[in-house]
Amino acid sequence: MKDTPTQTSNRPWGKFEIFITGKNYQVKRLTVNPKQKISLQSHNHRSEYWVVVTGTAKVTLGSKEKILQKNESVFISPKRKHRLENPGKNTLEIIEIQNGDYLGEDDIIRYEDIYNRK
Repeated sequence: MKDTPTQTSNRPWGKFEIFITGKNYQVKRLTVNPKQKISLQSHNHRSEYWVVVTGTAKVTLGSKEKILQKNESVFISPKRKHRLENPGKNTLEIIEIQNGDYLGEDDIIRYEDIYNRK
């Protein structure tokens, strides 16, 4: 994987950078600012695998929450509700590996969002 992203997209919670995209997979780096979180969401067409690179992650999977530290990971299956939060004072960086037959950003179903996105 090259060290320069092919695309960067700013979000209210931080940003994501796409590093590589292939047939049915994509690799991103998510940077979540302190005390911020992504929406509670699911995807119909893809799974995600998150690996913590720096910081502490609070991950919601269905009705359960878990804390992940550096080098820990979690798998999110398609259609499973999930959320990523940064409960810490430092930036959280995650490597996200997406797999599926469709990887578009419009495959996000949001259930809760503190930024009022639909």
